[in-house]
Amino acid sequence: MKKTFYIFSIVSLFTLVGCSDFLDQQSPDELTSQNFWRNKSDAEAGLAATYAQLEGSTDEWAFSEVKWSVEAYREDICLLGSDAQNYQNWVELYAFNYTNGNSQFTSYWNNNYRGISNANQVIDKLKQIPSSTISDSDRAKIEAEARFLRAYYYMKLLLNWDQIIIRKKYITDQSELNAPLSTRVEAWDFITSELKAVAAILPTVQPSDNTGRATSGAANSYLGFAYLTRAYEETAQKQAHLNESITALNKVQGYSLVKNYGSMFDGSNENSPESIFELQFSENTANGASYRTAIHYWMAASELGGWDEILPSPMLMDEYKKEGKIATTGGYDSRLYSTIFFKDPYFNDPANPLLFGKTYDERFGDTDKPVFRKFIPTTQEKMDQEFIGLNIPLMRYSNVLLMQAEALNELGQTAAAIPLINQVRTRADMPGMAGSTYDQVKAQIEHERIIEFPQENFRFYDLRRWGKTKAALDAIGRNGFDPAKNNFYPVPLTELQSNPLAK
Repeated sequence: MKKTFYIFSIVSLFTLVGCSDFLDQQSPDELTSQNFWRNKSDAEAGLAATYAQLEGSTDEWAFSEVKWSVEAYREDICLLGSDAQNYQNWVELYAFNYTNGNSQFTSYWNNNYRGISNANQVIDKLKQIPSSTISDSDRAKIEAEARFLRAYYYMKLLLNWDQIIIRKKYITDQSELNAPLSTRVEAWDFITSELKAVAAILPTVQPSDNTGRATSGAANSYLGFAYLTRAYEETAQKQAHLNESITALNKVQGYSLVKNYGSMFDGSNENSPESIFELQFSENTANGASYRTAIHYWMAASELGGWDEILPSPMLMDEYKKEGKIATTGGYDSRLYSTIFFKDPYFNDPANPLLFGKTYDERFGDTDKPVFRKFIPTTQEKMDQEFIGLNIPLMRYSNVLLMQAEALNELGQTAAAIPLINQVRTRADMPGMAGSTYDQVKAQIEHERIIEFPQENFRFYDLRRWGKTKAALDAIGRNGFDPAKNNFYPVPLTELQSNPLAK
């Protein structure tokens, strides 16, 4: 996708909304959603426009400002940076006093529904392409990718809203715009059925010129995640959902953990053997392409030339350090050093200055201010660029291993969960976990998930799944969280105003 898909983003001009279907007159040589779909190339272009909506990544600036403010600011592992406090809509998310008019989660909602609209158009319009211009196998593969993306967008919405609107067809008439909210069970049923169906069609590995596009491994990973989440929400079916989760996750084959954890987040090891689904960015701007991001500024502290928008919380630092310096390296868990710059001899070695050619003390003086290292490039030259092409891993094999361990432990197969946990610990230079009971394994999984996925935005979903959101946030002094109001975002005001059936 990185090599070929960015040049097709022009398609989104008519796929995002579908208004061309409502026009009474049009120029005979103007492309519309009615006359565009002629051959395989057109279908690939439409699919490209669907990929283009992943995580709202089409906007170089808003990508970070929407995704991380909506997903990360409510987690107990981060704090607002100094500059973030200048933006009231971000502060509201952090303080849990937002209204349904908040611009950030409204954009998040709209971005995902644009992706769904694009996917629906691909699925619907594929049927009208003549068999003489596209093979049955290509048609089936493109449809499977579009259905995977549609399920992905719906899953992102359902993880953040209690109820969402399920639209299964491309809207061509204004009378179809109004639709009611679905129940969670209805939404989960649709998502899991779609992921199951496409997992059997998608390839295990995509060709090199399609790097980044969906695979059966991605479909089964998210299917396993969906069923794991459902197991806690639908307790009467917990065992059945856990078994479905394990079945799906066991099918995720051909991946391996990368020894250099930090390399997956600094641009030096993109699409690694650990990466199952990865958001593709590129610095290539040929033909007007714009698939770059300013994430490095958003993640970096001001002392590193960033904007100081997000910082690690003391709770996260304590979690990394709580086992002490027992790693085989003689230090703390190795993931700490790849994720956070902090006042430590490791970052104060003048022979190996790791903060863009300087030591920690040279950058921060006497200040003891832990700051994120993850999603920041390795050189000053890259850091100084306005935009960079840093990929964002969305699903990694370590997540599959820890989800497998959690599901097995919940099913009473605790002994089988421990080796999976230890694979993740070994990569971090840590010894095998201590303990062997259900409670000990559960606690270890919670610990590993905290320190394995900072800034990858799984923490809030984990806390809610375990019923621990309020306790965790209260523990760090964020007492404004009310599970009844804040476990999910309210349906955006703009949706309620335009779609009366969504109330």
